[in-house]
Amino acid sequence: MKKSKILVTGADGFIGSHLVETLVRQGHEVRAFTLYNSFNSWGWLDQAAEDVKGHFEVFSGDIRDPHGVKEAMKGCDVVLHLAALIAIPYSYHSPDTYVDTNVKGTLNVLQAARDLGVKRLVHTSTSEVYGTAQFVPITELHPLVGQSPYSATKIAADQLAYSFHASFGLPVVIARPFNTYGPRQSARAVIPTIITQIASGQRQIKLGAVSPTRDFNYVRDTVAGFIAAMESDQGLGEVVNFGSNFEISIGDTARLIAEAMNVEVEIVTDEARLRPENSEVERLWAANDKANILFGWQPAYAGREGFKRGLVETAEWFVKSGNLSAYKSNIYNV
Repeated sequence: MKKSKILVTGADGFIGSHLVETLVRQGHEVRAFTLYNSFNSWGWLDQAAEDVKGHFEVFSGDIRDPHGVKEAMKGCDVVLHLAALIAIPYSYHSPDTYVDTNVKGTLNVLQAARDLGVKRLVHTSTSEVYGTAQFVPITELHPLVGQSPYSATKIAADQLAYSFHASFGLPVVIARPFNTYGPRQSARAVIPTIITQIASGQRQIKLGAVSPTRDFNYVRDTVAGFIAAMESDQGLGEVVNFGSNFEISIGDTARLIAEAMNVEVEIVTDEARLRPENSEVERLWAANDKANILFGWQPAYAGREGFKRGLVETAEWFVKSGNLSAYKSNIYNV
């Protein structure tokens, strides 16, 4: 794809900030949509790399507001839509705001893209829409099961995205990354939870369920997936998994992190961190053939060795005092 003007929603977040940095380095003109706040904070973009600072435009708004979304999108060729509420425990007690952000917010993006004639829109899904695996590895044909209010709203958003392609010919790709991890991730996710507890000197690591398995995707690979989906002339109207095709339990993940950080730990079950029994997704393992066939994408951090390499890079970022101080490792981050 020629160098394009790209709107990234959720640009202030974990994956979005990495995506903005990579796009800027590739020479694209980037408009970063960040959540408006009175502190004039751009989230993780406030800590963008020195070679990236000053080379992207910021639009502060709210994805729930259709007027602001359309204004932000004007003049853009491509939209990478990452803005969402994603914490599963928070969705248990505040589901209304998930509907507003994930469903209505996505509708605002789709409608603005249709009105403005955007050339390509990559909509972000999640592996949580599959629920507990009914077969593995999970292909894009796996049934969708909303086991939490979060996943239910993401299923709705995905279906809205597809409906705009089917009904209006909107050039949409639905990117479905599995569990992304890496520098800057929120401590509501399990890998930063483990790393920050260890880095803070704790050796009894508090976790929820340790038997569920996940397919962890290093953030560099997820970003490469978004860009591959953006640059390809294939995949319109398609759902595409981005995963490592490697399955590991939460307990074994904790032990691998401890190994990477050269410490011995004891895992302790914290009841507050357990999901309701029928809401826990017990198994996720991605089939990633389709991403390779359509976009030529494959993970650079694949398998156990690739996962450990990604964990080492992640831990190296978290243990820096300036980064670790931004996290409250002694409390449960919902």
